[in-house]
Amino acid sequence: MERKQGGLDTKARIIIAACEMIDEDPASTLSVRAVAARARVSMGSLRHHFPTQRALRDAVLETIYDVVTPDNEIIHDRSIPARDRLVQCLRQVLAVEVGEQARQAWIKLFDAFVVPEPTDDIRTAYLAMTSEGQRRVEHWLTLLAKEGALPEGDIVAHSRFLNTVLNGLSIERALPADHSVVEREIEILYIAVDSILGTSA
Repeated sequence: MERKQGGLDTKARIIIAACEMIDEDPASTLSVRAVAARARVSMGSLRHHFPTQRALRDAVLETIYDVVTPDNEIIHDRSIPARDRLVQCLRQVLAVEVGEQARQAWIKLFDAFVVPEPTDDIRTAYLAMTSEGQRRVEHWLTLLAKEGALPEGDIVAHSRFLNTVLNGLSIERALPADHSVVEREIEILYIAVDSILGTSA
């Protein structure tokens, strides 16, 4: 059994190592051998915490999204109108990267998923990455549906639509612009949210 290093337990070291690998290469397959070597743990120890690659990847992407959207309590605050809560949650996803950071992030994604031939490994990595983002938005929409703020409809389809809007806005952040990105983003997010909630200002 590995000892704690730098105050971190084995599971935390594995997740940190895998997050670093995803940051360096979004299409990383997170092979057990490579992650274990990076985390300085045995492959058996890694398998103890994450029996499958899917379990490891899900934990890593959940960690990344928890960092991106740390305050999940916004969606529960009913003193704020549902449309405003949902827009705030979506803005948290966009808040991480602006300007050069956004440009570098899209260059990494382009190099990882668009430039190479779409192998099974690349498809798997891309689908895993996008499914976690999809899951997060579906969670927010499900909570709004339970409180009656979201009319009857396909939550999965609404989530895909909102994620498509987020992708477009994040690309726009990476491009040179002559207008206020934040003001434009807020306007577009409200249009998108109002279209699925059936609300308006």
